[in-house]
Amino acid sequence: MNDLIYKAETTHALNIDELTALLDASEYDEALFAAADRVRKKYVGDAVHLRGLIEFSNICRCFCMYCGLRCENKNAERYRLTEDEIVETARKAAEAGYRTIVLQSGEDAWFSAERMSSVIRRVKAFDVAVTLSVGERPFEDYKAFKDAGADRYLLRIETSDKALYESVHPHMSFENRVRCLKDLKTLGYEVGTGCLVGLPHQTSRHLAKDILFFKEIEADMIGIGPYIPHPQTPLRNEKGGDLIQAVKVMALTRLLLPTINIPATTAMETLAPNGQAKALQSGANVIMPNVTDPSVRKKYEIYPGKTPANPAEDARKETIGKILSLGRTIGTGFGGRIKAHSG
Repeated sequence: MNDLIYKAETTHALNIDELTALLDASEYDEALFAAADRVRKKYVGDAVHLRGLIEFSNICRCFCMYCGLRCENKNAERYRLTEDEIVETARKAAEAGYRTIVLQSGEDAWFSAERMSSVIRRVKAFDVAVTLSVGERPFEDYKAFKDAGADRYLLRIETSDKALYESVHPHMSFENRVRCLKDLKTLGYEVGTGCLVGLPHQTSRHLAKDILFFKEIEADMIGIGPYIPHPQTPLRNEKGGDLIQAVKVMALTRLLLPTINIPATTAMETLAPNGQAKALQSGANVIMPNVTDPSVRKKYEIYPGKTPANPAEDARKETIGKILSLGRTIGTGFGGRIKAHSG
């Protein structure tokens, strides 16, 4: 196993059997995390990039079996920020020092290509990078967003296994999800994707396949989170994911894609008080503090038990303190993917 870790660190290549073996072994976890941390330091440095996250609508047309925003959850208290509210939140975040604004919502059809493009243009006026996370759209919408100034797009595959994907995404097509990712790449976005760790019937081999999928599509950002069951979903009684297994998938992703951006996800912090710190010490180099107004933030409940809805300025100070305590620095630029050396 140590030989496999060395191979991953030096060649950035493992096959599905090698990845599965490392995911199934537990006694080499710390060696794996240390290797991922060294690769992170070598290729992307010590800076941690902060992205200001605005969750602007929890209205969603999808039926995803694991998500609290699913359209069949009648207990969700729905909200939708106005264009002006989104832009004002972005303005405050930019003034606070964020160089990237992440605009995230459920799949809310009210935000047409025209409306969304208007928001993007207004937010871009604050001299920030704009990342979108608004789900599956036709090519023409993605092009309109890009023309309006969007820089990056997050669309998690959740699982790269077609049968598993379609078992937890009723009325959705795996092929269409992949089509969206390819369209985004074609249009010149920095493309983010990722997976859930701990879905029902998911195996280590599924997760190994996910890592190879990220490499195959040449993703620029990868978000990996443990699956946390939501009580208002069909999967409410499932066990859910394990923090260490999620960090292992993240660490192996860093080893195979050394120059990408990897967030220490909020779901990791939800499972353990030091979850994000563990991720930062195992390959992660991004944190996305939530800058949404606390009055609506608690309503954006993809999974339960999210970290408290502190005021945005408090969350930023706390995050910066956490980063500095680990001997890391705060990124000052837009924090795009470093492509100077491919490794």
